Amino acid sequence: MVQFLIDNMAPIMFASLMAIILLGYPIAFSLAALGLFYGVIGIELGLFTPNFLQALPDRVFDIMSNETLLAIPFFTFMGFVLDRSKMAEELLRTMGELFGSVRGGLAYTVIFVGALLAATTGVVAASVISMGLISLPLMLRYAYDRGLAAGVIMAAATLAQILPPSLVLIVLADQLRISVGDIYIGALVPAFVLISLFASYVLVLSIIWPGKTPPLPEGNHSAGEFKSLLVGLVPTIFVAYFATYLIEPHVEQAAYVYGGLIAVLFLFACVMISRLLGLGAFSNLAEKIVFSLVPPLVLIFLVLGTIFIGLATPTEAGAMGAAGALALTLAKGRLTFTLTRDAVESTLKLSAFVMFILIGARVFALVFYGVGGHIWVKDLLLALPGGEAGFIAFVGTIIFLLGFFLDFFEIVFILVPLLIAPAQALGIDMVWLGVILALILQTSFLTPPFGFTLFFFRSVAPTDDYVDEPTGRTIKGVKTSEIYRAAVPFVILHIIAAAIVFFIPQTVTHYRTTDFVDPDIVQEQLDNIDFPDFGDDDLLPPLFD
Repeated sequence: MVQFLIDNMAPIMFASLMAIILLGYPIAFSLAALGLFYGVIGIELGLFTPNFLQALPDRVFDIMSNETLLAIPFFTFMGFVLDRSKMAEELLRTMGELFGSVRGGLAYTVIFVGALLAATTGVVAASVISMGLISLPLMLRYAYDRGLAAGVIMAAATLAQILPPSLVLIVLADQLRISVGDIYIGALVPAFVLISLFASYVLVLSIIWPGKTPPLPEGNHSAGEFKSLLVGLVPTIFVAYFATYLIEPHVEQAAYVYGGLIAVLFLFACVMISRLLGLGAFSNLAEKIVFSLVPPLVLIFLVLGTIFIGLATPTEAGAMGAAGALALTLAKGRLTFTLTRDAVESTLKLSAFVMFILIGARVFALVFYGVGGHIWVKDLLLALPGGEAGFIAFVGTIIFLLGFFLDFFEIVFILVPLLIAPAQALGIDMVWLGVILALILQTSFLTPPFGFTLFFFRSVAPTDDYVDEPTGRTIKGVKTSEIYRAAVPFVILHIIAAAIVFFIPQTVTHYRTTDFVDPDIVQEQLDNIDFPDFGDDDLLPPLFD
C-alpha cells in the first residue's frame, strides 16, 4: 500500500483536487489545505524533506512582488469607473437608433457595443447587466427571437475575456511566462474573427428566418442617418489607411492602433468644424454617435498603443487607463465619491479573490512538483497520439469540460502551469497556445450549470410575464431553460473560432517581427569582407579554419 501511494501520489493529488472542487468548497482554501495535507504525507513517505516546504514564503513573496499582476486592479478599476459613468447606456441608445431599421439591427448593435465595452471596461458582469437591462426589453418588444436576444447579449458580454485589456490574457501571460504585450497583439485578430462569427450568425438567421430579427418601425429614418455618417466615414477610412501606412515603419505592430486613433480624431474634428460653421454635414444622431464613441475609443487607443510600441508596460498602461477613466467620468460630470468608493471596493474584492486563489495554487503546486507531478503530467501529455494537434485537442477538451464547473481563474492557476513543459517539448508557440486557451476558457462563462454570464443575465431578465408600457402587450418572462439553450449556438461559435486559430496560426503569430536573418546573405557578406594586410600571415593566429 505504501509503495502504491509513493508511485501514484501525483494522480492521487490531482483526483483529490477535482473531487474537492466538485463538492463546492472554496477553491483558494481547498488548494492550500490539500497542498499542506499531502505535503505532510509526502514527508512521511520520504518523497521530500521538511526543508522542501521552506520554499513557500519565497513563492508567496514572488506573487506579491509580481508587477504584471498589478495590471489586474488597474484595469478592473478602469472598467468599474467607466461602467458607473453610464457609457454603455449612451452607446446602446445611439447605436440602436442608427441600426434600428436594419433587419437584425438591434443584435448588431449589441455585438458592436459589447466589443467596445470589452475593450474599455473588460468586466463581463457590467456588460451583460447593462445590455440586458437596456436591449432585452426592446428586443422582446419587437418580437425578436427570444433565444437570439438572450444569446447575443450574453455572448457579446464575454468578449471582455478575449479583447485586450482582458484579465484572462493577463493571467494567462503570467502563468505561461510570456509577454502580456505579445498575447494582447496576438489576440486581436482572433477576437475580430469571433466578433465576425457572431455577426455572421445574426446575418444568416435574418436571411433564413426573417421573422426572428425584425426591424424597428421607428428606425425608418435611419437611412438618412447612414448617409450622413458616410459623409464622414469615407474620408475617415482613407485617413486611417494613409496614417497607418506612414507610421508603420516607426511603430510596427501598433501602426493600426495609432492609425485608428488619428482617424477617430479626424472624424471628431470634422464634426466639430461642421457644428461650429453651421454646415449641417452631419445629422444630430450622427453627431451623438461620434461624441459617444470618441472618448472610449481614444482611451482604448492610448492604453493599447502604449503597450504595443513598448512605451509602457501593461501595469503602467493600466494605471494610465484608470486615470483616463476618472478623467472621462469627471468630464461627463458623473464623478462622485460614491461612484469612486464603489469602484474601489469592487476592485479590492476581485483582486483579493485572485490573489488568494493564486497563493493557494502556489502551495498546492509546490507539493505537486515535490512528488513529481509535473513529470507525470508531462509524460502523460507527450504520450498522446497526434503530437502537437493531439496535445492541443486533449488539453482544449479538458479545459472546456472543466469550464462547466470551474471559474477561469481556477483553471488557469491550477492547470495552465502544468502545460508549459510539454508544450515547450513539442515546440508549440506559447502565445498561440495562450490565445487558443483564452478562446476555450471564454466558453466557461456561457456553459451551464455554473457559467457566470448565465447568472448575471438571469438576474436582469424578467422571470414573470409583464405588460410592456409603450405597446400595452403582455410579454412572457424568460425561463432559465431558455437562457441555457440560448447560449449553445454561441458556445459552438467559440469552438469554431478556436479551430480557426488552430488551423491558421498566422491569426496569432503576426505579433512576431517579419525581420529575419538569411544565412545565405550573411555568408555572402562574410565572403566579401576585405581584410587589411597584416604582413606575414604566418605570424597571425588562425582566426578561421
